[in-house]
Amino acid sequence: MINYLIVDEIINRALIEDIPYGDITTNSIVSENSLATAKLICKEDGIICGLPIFNRVFELLGEVEFTPLVKEGEKVSKGMLLGTLNGSTLKILSGERVALNILQRLSGIATITNKYVKEVSGLNTKVLDTRKTTPGLRYIEKYAVKIGGGENHRFSLSDGILLKDNHIAYAGGIKEAINSARNSTSFVRKIEVEVETKEQVIEAIEAGADIIMLDNMTPEMVGDMVKLINKQTTIECSGNITLETIRAYAEAGVDYISSGALTHSVKALDISLKELTRIDSDNK
Repeated sequence: MINYLIVDEIINRALIEDIPYGDITTNSIVSENSLATAKLICKEDGIICGLPIFNRVFELLGEVEFTPLVKEGEKVSKGMLLGTLNGSTLKILSGERVALNILQRLSGIATITNKYVKEVSGLNTKVLDTRKTTPGLRYIEKYAVKIGGGENHRFSLSDGILLKDNHIAYAGGIKEAINSARNSTSFVRKIEVEVETKEQVIEAIEAGADIIMLDNMTPEMVGDMVKLINKQTTIECSGNITLETIRAYAEAGVDYISSGALTHSVKALDISLKELTRIDSDNK
């Protein structure tokens, strides 16, 4: 379920950014009462994501009705008609770029996530996102990961304890970092620790880590660490994992694989708003 309090804030910021003082191009050639239709067309194969948010852009602008012809999360193909817009020409043209930017980016995230998830099909490993998201867009980008079949890691630093290399260095070691975190937080919170060596894995186990993140290890090293941990903790791995290598990491027996690539460097899906057609006879 989408939280529209968050979504509306994202959309309104984008609209203020794009049309702070009105759309001077559209306003110069389109009359105030002009009506039109337009088609939303997919220009490459992928997973569609963000249709409700695309629609919300025009709900906030008003006087435009969006009719989707595909379902959220559906596999779409090049040339497919995704939906139609009907209403105020001014509002269609003024909201076009913001609506498309969101739809294209979220569909790109859902598409690449779906590819990662398919690579680990049949195994007991889940694909996670990270906090490497576009500033201000984390909520909707993580929504897109879910639509693509992935799972969400932390939404924010307030959601969970993850002791990384800088925390460990500051505390003086893994044991010290875990003990400090354990003494400073509620017993209901799990503690995850990022490790890079066998020695750190052993230290994390002995210090009572709930989750161990194996960072920047080869699939072979990960397999060895999974045997060493022997189900004593939940295991996540991360670090430069690609579509070509993710299967090998999953086969090593980890519970979760996290990848910043799902959100931080994704290619937007190519989607266009085309065939704008006037349905009024009013001339400016």
